[in-house]
Amino acid sequence: MKRRLLPSIPQSLTVFLFWLLMAEDFSPANIVMALLLAWLMPLLASRMEREFAQLGRLRGVWALGARVLWDIVVANVTVARQVLGPRDKLNSQFVWLPLDLTNIHGISALTSLITLTPGTVSAELSEDRRFLLIHCLSTDDPDALVAEIKDRYEAPLREIFP
Repeated sequence: MKRRLLPSIPQSLTVFLFWLLMAEDFSPANIVMALLLAWLMPLLASRMEREFAQLGRLRGVWALGARVLWDIVVANVTVARQVLGPRDKLNSQFVWLPLDLTNIHGISALTSLITLTPGTVSAELSEDRRFLLIHCLSTDDPDALVAEIKDRYEAPLREIFP
């Protein structure tokens, strides 16, 4: 019975404290609102469908991290050249990336890595989670871009998030 009324005491405490901190007002009405939200939010969250992260082999995390850092540095230089150069050389386009990743946490990591790398932004995930729309500042070969992302980021992420 207690579990149904308060499914997550840590989450309730967090909601309560964050509401008061964001409101910056400790009036009785705000405290009542914080209590109401602290009770209601965990109840709603417990009814949502959750997909838990399953981790596979973590040995590739360091190599992936180093690769991402290197790619960010290289992409910053490339984007700076493109932006400071002639505009007619830019070939901005949207590209659909077919996904082999099925784990939503792996897909989230992939979208973050793509967006962290200057010159590319994750724009949309298809409803069936099989395609990711990417905006690229400039590319002459969308197929090469897809192959590079799949090889450099998606393949290691598939080992980490099976």
